[in-house]
Amino acid sequence: MTINNPPGLVVAEHADALASSFSASYAGVIAFIAVVNEGSFAKAADRLGIGRSAVSRSVQKLEGQVGARLFIRTTRSNALTREGEIFFENCKPGVDRITQALADMQELREGPPRGQLRISSAVGFGRKVVAPLLNGFRDMYPDIAVDLLLDDHTADFTTDQIDVSFRNGRMEDSQVIARQLIPMQMVVCASPAYAATHGLPRDIAELAEHQCLNFRLASGRIHEWEFKVEGRLQKVVPKAMLTFNDTDLLMDAALDGRGLVQLAAYQVCEHLRSGQLVACLPQYAPDDRGHYICYLSRQQLPSRIRVFIDYMITRVRALDLQCAGGLSVVALLAAVG
Repeated sequence: MTINNPPGLVVAEHADALASSFSASYAGVIAFIAVVNEGSFAKAADRLGIGRSAVSRSVQKLEGQVGARLFIRTTRSNALTREGEIFFENCKPGVDRITQALADMQELREGPPRGQLRISSAVGFGRKVVAPLLNGFRDMYPDIAVDLLLDDHTADFTTDQIDVSFRNGRMEDSQVIARQLIPMQMVVCASPAYAATHGLPRDIAELAEHQCLNFRLASGRIHEWEFKVEGRLQKVVPKAMLTFNDTDLLMDAALDGRGLVQLAAYQVCEHLRSGQLVACLPQYAPDDRGHYICYLSRQQLPSRIRVFIDYMITRVRALDLQCAGGLSVVALLAAVG
């Protein structure tokens, strides 16, 4: 009677046999190459950090797999057979490439920073903060090629092949290393012309009486305005006559006197300083958001990624992007006074 194994079992047995065969062959090839390069089994064992008998067994298994003797062994020396010479010539280029690949990986971790660096950022932060700093980084590290992807969708490190990602808001992804660059201050502001005509809200409830400008997220959802009231987060979606999916258009509308907008401080601080915008509701600003630089692991980072992270942390923190606190109070008093 013939017993037919289930197809899955046959495949699994074949895969196990293939894995076992490859494992034995690989160990044997490494031992074989070491013996040829070092000139003896004893020296090969010292080079590989294993016993002489282990080297001998690996080579014997390899000879059994290839069906030929590879060495002529005597008490004083070992010489390659003709089959051994052919096998060595065929194996050596592959082993050399593996050795070179290992050396290249070590150089990427420890050598001068070089290679391709793919980074992602939300559109607004990327344009305003990240992109202007790239010229200085390239001047410092000319052998690193930078590919910047601007997208308000959160990039996937694996699928999008991202090395470093800049993210805003609150970090909830426990799979990545996230280092805060600066706190993310949220500012409600309008033009002086709007404030002179309509006034400015003194509490969150008064937003319903004002013209507001909303931002549509990449998901299609309207971005909620966030406030902290008595220590608790409160989210509001004010009624808006103008909604955009681009923060630059929101900024233009606010500067043009079209209404109130809530934006991150880095986007509005220059306009607050110049008096083109005035801010309000500083007492309700949330304080648990941040701008983060993210990557997958602290271990074995290539040098090109390490130097980029260090460079960006230093340069972004040196920028004067934390202007909202003092200016908001001054602007509010000026607008209502």
